[in-house]
Amino acid sequence: MTLSDLSVRRPVLATVFSLIIIAFGLIAFTRLPLRELPDVDRPIVSINATYPGASAQVVENQITRIIEDQLSGIDGIDLISSTSRDGRSSINIEFSLERDLEDATNDVRNAVSRARAQLPADVDEPTIRKADADADAIIWFSLQSTTLDRMALTDYADRYIVDRLAVLNGVANVQIGGGFRRALRIWLDTNAMAARGITVQDVENSLRAQNVELPAGYVQSEERDYQVRVERAFQTPEEFARLPVAGVGGPEEAVGCLGDIARVEFEPEETRSLFRGNGVEQVGLGIVRQSRSNALDVGRVVKAEVERIRPSLPEGTDIVITYDSTVFIDRAIQRVGQTLLESTALVVFVIFLFLGSWRAAFIPAAVIPVCLIGSFLIMMLFGFSINLLTLLALVLAIGLVVDDSIVVLENAQRRVDTLGEPPLVASERGARQVFFAIVATSAVLVAVFLPLLFVGGYVGRLFVELAVTIAGVIIISAFASLSLSPMMCSKLIKPVKSSSRLSRIVDGVLDNLRASYRASLQAAMNVKPLVFAVFGGVILLGGFIFTQLSSELTPPEDRGNLVVQVQAPEGSGFEYTSRVMRQVEEVLLTYVDSGEAQRILVVAPGFGDAGTNRFSSGLARVFLADWEHRERSGAEIETEMNQRLGQIPGATVRARMQNPFQGGGGGGGADGVSIVLLGSTYEQLAAISDRVIDRLRQDPNFQRPRMNYQPTSPRVLVDIDRERAASLGVSVQSIGRTLESTMGSRRINTISDRGEEYYVYLQAERDERSDITDLANKYVRSDRTGELVPLSTLVTLRTTGDSAERRRMNRQAAVTISASIPGAYAIGDALDELERVTRARDRR
Repeated sequence: MTLSDLSVRRPVLATVFSLIIIAFGLIAFTRLPLRELPDVDRPIVSINATYPGASAQVVENQITRIIEDQLSGIDGIDLISSTSRDGRSSINIEFSLERDLEDATNDVRNAVSRARAQLPADVDEPTIRKADADADAIIWFSLQSTTLDRMALTDYADRYIVDRLAVLNGVANVQIGGGFRRALRIWLDTNAMAARGITVQDVENSLRAQNVELPAGYVQSEERDYQVRVERAFQTPEEFARLPVAGVGGPEEAVGCLGDIARVEFEPEETRSLFRGNGVEQVGLGIVRQSRSNALDVGRVVKAEVERIRPSLPEGTDIVITYDSTVFIDRAIQRVGQTLLESTALVVFVIFLFLGSWRAAFIPAAVIPVCLIGSFLIMMLFGFSINLLTLLALVLAIGLVVDDSIVVLENAQRRVDTLGEPPLVASERGARQVFFAIVATSAVLVAVFLPLLFVGGYVGRLFVELAVTIAGVIIISAFASLSLSPMMCSKLIKPVKSSSRLSRIVDGVLDNLRASYRASLQAAMNVKPLVFAVFGGVILLGGFIFTQLSSELTPPEDRGNLVVQVQAPEGSGFEYTSRVMRQVEEVLLTYVDSGEAQRILVVAPGFGDAGTNRFSSGLARVFLADWEHRERSGAEIETEMNQRLGQIPGATVRARMQNPFQGGGGGGGADGVSIVLLGSTYEQLAAISDRVIDRLRQDPNFQRPRMNYQPTSPRVLVDIDRERAASLGVSVQSIGRTLESTMGSRRINTISDRGEEYYVYLQAERDERSDITDLANKYVRSDRTGELVPLSTLVTLRTTGDSAERRRMNRQAAVTISASIPGAYAIGDALDELERVTRARDRR
């Protein structure tokens, strides 16, 4: 007994089969994560280490290379790329797709542990994390106020908003962007220190010795025990100003106060940061969702909570949505859902058109919801998500799922009409006749899509969800066609006694088409050589056209979100970059005034340089108005915007539409191409890169060619007279600490305020570190005599140029050549041309 026989004889069982598929499919639908695209991220582990005050060259030699040496023996590594910037080292290890990310992370953690002993003692503990595209914020809110400054806004957000949003269901983390985190800043007056015989080391020692909170044991009485704790005596700037500081520390020395040699106040950790929305200073709150959560659900929950938070905000303070990626996802899903309904309606109409009966058309139409809803169960079993590609698979599958059911229906109807069998008998025998044909055709269709499972690389991972979803829908379709369809045929079909007018019209068209096909087939049989020649010519022509077609991963699309990248000359200070960003802001605000943009966001330095001493980059984002509320497309606005931004002097400014495969951070050339040159020295690679860039400038298809190695960042090299320093009893470490604490911003310890911990920073006043000669106007103490020694007698200064960023790939020096390309020029063609030019230049 076949499945179709059982279904016809047990109609309730066949109905239950379909209802179970629908029920489990609906359950799976509620639990599946919602994404824009499949999760195709490679297993990537990143290592970040901070070495405050160190140059890029020092970071590369003393941190990056040492860690890379320990990573080389780990199994499954495809690529090691690193970036050494001033004060920070970033290493990304990209593993093969088959490598388990958890195991890879543990191997990297062990390698870093082995390298830790070889790193400088002052390096902060390296942090290791698994790279995840879901770590990008899906929604950005802006907190702005007319009564609170950015430091107060940041503190308020950290205390009262972040925790409320972070505990919501589906939220993994809440990022604070552009915040001025509160800190206690101690601004040293080096002249006053020298007059009192106090050095930077003395101030550090006093802070570390006295600004502490220590446990002191217990008092044990007969009835109670009391814990003893030494409480901090310094919690406010005024109390810190009274902190005693001794010159040498001996009892004969007079003890001064910190307030006599320094200005103490609460200020931001770093003030050189620009974060403005629509021309107003503000603080950003980025919502990061959990990897398996539904983005739309998270967005709804967070927005509802923000509405509950808004009434409790301080007077003059408001929180607004700046960027919401769920809008594009929601619109895209809605359009695909609309396409699903339209496709279903068209399929049902075509079935009715050819069968001539709504009763008969309902039978294959009933298979569609069973297959589509059941597909969500397939997605959950394979760990997929609801995304544009899996929904595309459902759209493509609508026409496939009804084929088998139509075959069953047509054969049963034929037996009723021509053999005069009762519907029950005709359904059972008709389904049995086509049983193996349906199984065979379904197997063939599955075999067409399953090879996509074995396609390697990024593209293979991208389309595997589409292939498996379609294959799963086809399997469910075959099952429903051999169970639900025969059962419904036995209950619904009737002998056709008379045909309608529509049926007669359709039959006439089909008869004419059949006659035309018969005539053309007979003619083709008489000229077989010509048929084979035409067939071969079509194949050759198709192959030739295929080789001429342009190639790219995704077509351009209007996502309603433009990213503007700003690059000032290497070595530019924050004030210079800020002036450029203000000019960019003025241009972008005109689009807000015209209504084509909802909001703009201006950030400096760029996200990639945040936390470093590099201030030559900036970033702006333009959030366009909804698609139906503007007349021009995003591409048209982008073209005009680039023309206007290109007129800003003193910086390179480029606007582009955000790429769907790019995260929310807003980095890197989604509108262009790049190629990496590897070698032993940066100088050799830079010389080759210059020749390649000269050639690209002559090609109109390549705009703004550049390389990422620019040895023009200004440096001051301090040469220490080590023999003289040794004779005076001054250590090199003492010189370095003094320079770091005065010229840089040295973190000493922490202070507690209303339950929050804030850092304590030590630094010289701005006017004592605004000139190169100020480096030498500092004093250190002789370990031998205890007297102060001016640095000017121990060091000499010289200026030079160097790159603020050094990149490596697979443990070799790497220089990247990049260029923007117009929208009409395909990325595949641009890459081929760029590689050809590079090889030609390299051979020279």
